[in-house]
Amino acid sequence: MSTAHQHQPSPPASPPEAAGPPASETFLNGLWKENPVFVQVLGTCPTMAITNSVRNALAMSVAVIFVLVCSNALVSLVRKTTPKEVRIAVFILIIATFVTVVDYAVKAVSIPIYQAMGPFIALIVVNCIILARAEAFAYKNGVFRSILDGFGMGFGFSIALLFMGSIREILGAGTLLGYPLFGANYQPWVIFLLPSGGFFTFAFWLLIFAWWRERKDKRAKATRPEAGQLEAAPQ
Repeated sequence: MSTAHQHQPSPPASPPEAAGPPASETFLNGLWKENPVFVQVLGTCPTMAITNSVRNALAMSVAVIFVLVCSNALVSLVRKTTPKEVRIAVFILIIATFVTVVDYAVKAVSIPIYQAMGPFIALIVVNCIILARAEAFAYKNGVFRSILDGFGMGFGFSIALLFMGSIREILGAGTLLGYPLFGANYQPWVIFLLPSGGFFTFAFWLLIFAWWRERKDKRAKATRPEAGQLEAAPQ
């Protein structure tokens, strides 16, 4: 009996699909519990540079959501055929493809927004949020869950940009989406439109999130039975 088939090399093992939380939780985690900006503190460079107005924040939000969802889906599709040694290069190539689409689309839709966003459209390629989700989630999960994760993290990033952009534009210019909110006697706090204002606003929101998480942990500890009480409970 021939033994030719006994020594054939086995195909490379594909990354196992992670057994994660339910689909709804995969989406909701990125909005608040694992917010990429305020909790994981990722993508802070575009967060502080773009949020001097709500309009710029919205434009960057749409761009990042599109790139994040599309790159997550494609990374998940090719994960079984992508060697582990070159996965980062493949991720960057995939992300750069969708960033190029966004770059041309923004330029075609609005030149002022394109000029306001400046080099930060191109820098989406190396945005820590997108690379982190490709590596930590899309490479280990199916397409559907990866798309949900992309939407969740993308909307979480958008929430962070809108929170920061609203405060900075209202206080720094007295407007919201370009519409004046106060009378002619209002003196704008121009510092909020400067880079230092971005740091102040970012620190304020980090403080809010830290306070919220600490309050939530205290509530959880207050409702949790003490270990001693459990041991003393009758069997």
